[in-house]
Amino acid sequence: MILSVSRRTDIPAFYSDWFYERVREGFVCVRNPMNAHQVSRMPISPEVVDCIVFWTKNAAPMMDRLERLEEFDYYFQFTVNDYGREVEPYVPALSERLETFVQLSEMIGRERVIWRYDPILFSGQYTPEYHLKSFEKTATVLGAYTEKCVFSFVDVYPSKNGGNLKRLNVRRPSAEELDSFAGELARIGKQNGLMLATCAEAVDLAKHGIGHNSCIDKALIERITGAPLLVGGDKQREHCGCVKCDDIGSYDTCPYGCIYCYANFHPNVFADRNRECDIHSQLLCDRIKETDKITDRPVKSYKQGYRQLTLFD
Repeated sequence: MILSVSRRTDIPAFYSDWFYERVREGFVCVRNPMNAHQVSRMPISPEVVDCIVFWTKNAAPMMDRLERLEEFDYYFQFTVNDYGREVEPYVPALSERLETFVQLSEMIGRERVIWRYDPILFSGQYTPEYHLKSFEKTATVLGAYTEKCVFSFVDVYPSKNGGNLKRLNVRRPSAEELDSFAGELARIGKQNGLMLATCAEAVDLAKHGIGHNSCIDKALIERITGAPLLVGGDKQREHCGCVKCDDIGSYDTCPYGCIYCYANFHPNVFADRNRECDIHSQLLCDRIKETDKITDRPVKSYKQGYRQLTLFD
């Protein structure tokens, strides 16, 4: 299986202690976000976890213990934007994140740290010109420390981030504006040795040398592991190219409070920067309840020739 850590919250930045404890104990539980009383339990072991995909804006809290993952293959999706506090209120300073990115790349290799300039939002303050200047400044630093940059344009979910984005007067670019903007991104990327790709975008930018990305990337995982995988697709959104993974995060647990985020459903969570997390709990920021139904999720390695493994093997 491929472990996603996590699309739903920033585990490396805020919950690395909990994650390392899960690795030490060899299993993790995940509550079904659609049914609060359903809990899945799955093993975390090198025999069954083909690759771990980390998603983060700040990998620093877990970098001093990466040796604990020496039996696992993994890579990082590392988001580096340049927004103000009205958009990303609690994200570390850009200079700090750039330094962390460089250090991580030097530790594990540039092919295993993907730069995400994501999501791009256009407004009166954050114009295409602003983004191009910001992108170039960041690409100049990170070009030597990653192979790829992934970008996308902000998605509006009326019940989740719609109100916040409306207050910032966020707008969708026209087709002509997007094409011109993408062409400039491609030019900057090429100057800095970066491959560019879009995340879950319908637009075809192939003429600029920009492809469609797979964030849970079968080709990259095969390259990292050195083994072919038999794994199917697992679209999270329309135009998503990801393959199947198991996400161990929980919604409403990210203290960053970014206004574009779709994973924090309740506004009061944005201010909760000290959310309790028991590192010994099987669940992230949660505990098993008497009313929960726990089911062992059957998982298997996708490497050709590997067998299915259960928690009690």
